[in-house]
Amino acid sequence: MVYFLSLLALSLLLPTSSFTQTTSIDVREATISSIHSSLFSGLTTCRGIVSAFIARIERFNSDINAIITLNPDALSIADSLDESLSRGNATGPLFCIPILLKDNYDALPMPSTGGCLALNASKPAQDGPAVRAFRDAGAVILGKSNLHELALEGLSVSSLGGQTINPYDFTRTPGGSSGGTGAAVAASFAVFGTGTDTVNSLRSPASANSLFSFRPTRGLISRAGVIPISYTQDAIGAIGRCPLDLATALTVMASVGYDPADNVTSAIPPSVLGTDYTSFISQGVRANLTGIRIGVLEGFFNRTASNETTPVNNAMDNVISMLQSHGASVILINDTTTYNATSISAQMDVQTSEYREMLNHYLSTDNLTGPHPRTMPQLYTRNQSTPEFLVIPSQYSYVETALVSSTSNASYYLKQSLIANLTRSLHATILTNKLSCVIYPEQKNLVVPIGSPSQSGRNGILAAVTGSPVITMPIGFSPPSTTAPIGIPVGMEILGLPWSEGTLLQVAKAIDDVLHARRMPVTAGLNETVEVTKAYTQVPRVVPLGAKNIDKAAYPLGVY
Repeated sequence: MVYFLSLLALSLLLPTSSFTQTTSIDVREATISSIHSSLFSGLTTCRGIVSAFIARIERFNSDINAIITLNPDALSIADSLDESLSRGNATGPLFCIPILLKDNYDALPMPSTGGCLALNASKPAQDGPAVRAFRDAGAVILGKSNLHELALEGLSVSSLGGQTINPYDFTRTPGGSSGGTGAAVAASFAVFGTGTDTVNSLRSPASANSLFSFRPTRGLISRAGVIPISYTQDAIGAIGRCPLDLATALTVMASVGYDPADNVTSAIPPSVLGTDYTSFISQGVRANLTGIRIGVLEGFFNRTASNETTPVNNAMDNVISMLQSHGASVILINDTTTYNATSISAQMDVQTSEYREMLNHYLSTDNLTGPHPRTMPQLYTRNQSTPEFLVIPSQYSYVETALVSSTSNASYYLKQSLIANLTRSLHATILTNKLSCVIYPEQKNLVVPIGSPSQSGRNGILAAVTGSPVITMPIGFSPPSTTAPIGIPVGMEILGLPWSEGTLLQVAKAIDDVLHARRMPVTAGLNETVEVTKAYTQVPRVVPLGAKNIDKAAYPLGVY
């Protein structure tokens, strides 16, 4: 990781202030490198950087509704970092990098709500391990982003935060469940943000918002301090605008290593501990695709032509042609029986068996303070006079099943056996064909419109049940329309063997060096510069919207 040491040395000769902004900073499409360049060269201060992001949130959040709350300590943290910089003590790969957390991460002093009104006063007593790692690396946590309520679907609508809007098309969802993070990062509300992923939820928002994300190998990053769903399928990760930022976020989050609070981390090989994932990619150096062998999972496409599927297929076919023209070998994997997302979901998804046990444990721990339900059944007790949660129609059977199911069900053991078989088949496919990775569209069709009953066509279940690492990246757009001025983003998943995150980053960067598919949204002026016109003395509060944007006609059975 480049820390701009020469610029830092220069900055120590320049006058600095913890309370004044020297030059207005343009935060659109900002990266870790661009922020550090401005900061360490003395062009701005950490307070100036944080204020610029807050100003952008204030200006545009009402358009896309991505933020639930802002961190009241953000400016004081920025001031303390400015003081450190003035003393020549600017350390950490994320020094003064503004980030956002999905609102199911425990982070002081903010509540951990999961987007649920019933948890709006539930405050953690300490940061989760990944959050501590971000702070230790110098990051400034700006606040919390909206999500699909308790991360149970892909529409990014919640009783506390309302409906998040896709910044590329205000008639569409932003993917989910980490849609608030995806929309916020796409709109340049932060340099990057975090999400969680039980089936698709880090990758769907990246795909729908022209962004990069990673879902790590199961066990690489501790999931403690995050509202859980499934021990088997849960993962946490980051969503950003470029591979290098993603590699930095992965390095920081994985630095926690073994965590007794999440015993799956005991599987980390010693050779992986302490890996600097930025070492796999070089800024400004074009990566090489020659000789790489990449598999294509044909079973994860919907080849029926339509306005919703054809743009996805065209973008993927363009990637395949590009790979071949740049010296990569593309191997078609035509086993549509093994690699069928619909059948994998129906036969192997274990969320409903694990959800009640996992959530009960989280809600009952001493780490949560403030009034809140202590069990999942208490959380889902209906209260029509004072509504406190939202369940959309597609979630009713899920919640009802989870309320009575557990890991003692006979069907649970059958599903785990099928997962083990699928994992062996996947590894055999990659090893037999000598593949670096396999690719497929994250979603067979474009991200769905607001008001849809569910997020359809997603392919994330393969990585979710097998625990495989995945990088999601932007590969193109649908044709422009009246509601989508530059089109709707299309994303691709790159999946590999366990602990191959470095290789996947290399492949993603090599493809991106050719495609350069990422474009910022222009809807409602989201590509405009926002000038910081006032000196912030405190962080403004984002008032929870409380279902303001939920279409009750679309969700007539919901509890609000």
